[in-house]
Amino acid sequence: MKMKVLAIGAHPDDIENFCAGTLILLADQGHEIYIAIATKGDIGHPTGTREKIALMRQEEAQASCDLIGAKLIWMGYDDEFLFSNRESRLSFIDAIREAQPDLMFILSEQDYHPDHRIAGTIARDARIPASVPLIKTAFPPAEIPTTFIMDTYQGQNFVPEGYVDVTSVIERRKEMLAQHVSQVAWMERIFETDMDDDSTRMAKQRGEEAGVPFAEGFQLLGDHPKVGGWELLPNVIGVN
Repeated sequence: MKMKVLAIGAHPDDIENFCAGTLILLADQGHEIYIAIATKGDIGHPTGTREKIALMRQEEAQASCDLIGAKLIWMGYDDEFLFSNRESRLSFIDAIREAQPDLMFILSEQDYHPDHRIAGTIARDARIPASVPLIKTAFPPAEIPTTFIMDTYQGQNFVPEGYVDVTSVIERRKEMLAQHVSQVAWMERIFETDMDDDSTRMAKQRGEEAGVPFAEGFQLLGDHPKVGGWELLPNVIGVN
């Protein structure tokens, strides 16, 4: 069965850090991939105006999507100021409806970054309303998708319930992340760290836990209603 797959991030490089390998594997299987980004990432660079940074980051996100034939959904909220309210919930509902996903990946509500936590909460809260016909948005209602929670930055406060072996696509995963050129300078300045090294190190750590060279960790959202499970993911190992 060919699926539609939606991954929702808060910032333009979130998906590449947390589930790009899994999306590559799914795209290689012929599934239709959508990547939705909640904020413009418009303060995530040492220099330039917010408008120029937002444009640059959207172009970088599109370049990453193009590598796997994914469709980009750009939601356009201000970086660092994502909140759960009526407007944002309707935007997330519409993103879900645009993608009509069978399978959805969302950020963890336990992450260090407030935008990550809020994006995870809104996506979780929008999962069922997206199926309700009386909630009117630009796109028609969607079926309730099977939803997985992505890892957190450096795995803080996150214990995977299962893993996807991404060893075979680790270089392509790096290539997707490398499209976010602006973030290399930003991460070095703000955290004194290399974004690619951090992301690959995390994949290696999860791989060691799963018994393979590189892996991505996930939790299956157990909220009612349960509509699918780990069988929807490729190269699954180590499910608790």
